[in-house]
Parts: sequence; structure tokens; C-alpha cells
Amino acid sequence: MKRKTIDNDLPVGKMTKVDDFLPPPGELVIPKESIKVTLLLSKPSIEFFKRQARRHHTKYQRMIRQLVDKYALRYSQAA
Repeated sequence: MKRKTIDNDLPVGKMTKVDDFLPPPGELVIPKESIKVTLLLSKPSIEFFKRQARRHHTKYQRMIRQLVDKYALRYSQAA
């Protein structure tokens, strides 16, 4: 007598087709208008951001950009 093997990765029960509701990849990322600049920062500041970026698994440039964006937003609303 043959034993039936059960694949636990397969769905169990009646399946229902679900319409695709996700937007296409191009609509997921909304590009912000940005301008490339050259900026000189102190070595300790860059080392700080690099350490934090490694710790949080992100890029240090992105952290600095978000910091500047939040600062600008905060003080542009106060004026």
C-alpha cells in the first residue's frame, strides 16, 4: 500500500480568486524633486550617521536627507 505524502506548503480547503488590488511598481514610489549639492560636514558627524545607519540597516545619506527635510518642514511652518 502506498502512503500519501502531504505537502504543508499547499493551500487547504476551497480556494477563491482575488482580484489584483496592488498598484503597479511605478506608482509605489513617488519621486521627490531633488537637487544634488556638495556639502562639507565634520568627520565626527559623518561617523555618527554611518554608525546609526549600520545599526538601523539603512543608508547614512538617507538619514541626513530626512533630518534636513524634517528641520526645513518644522521651521517653514513656524514662520
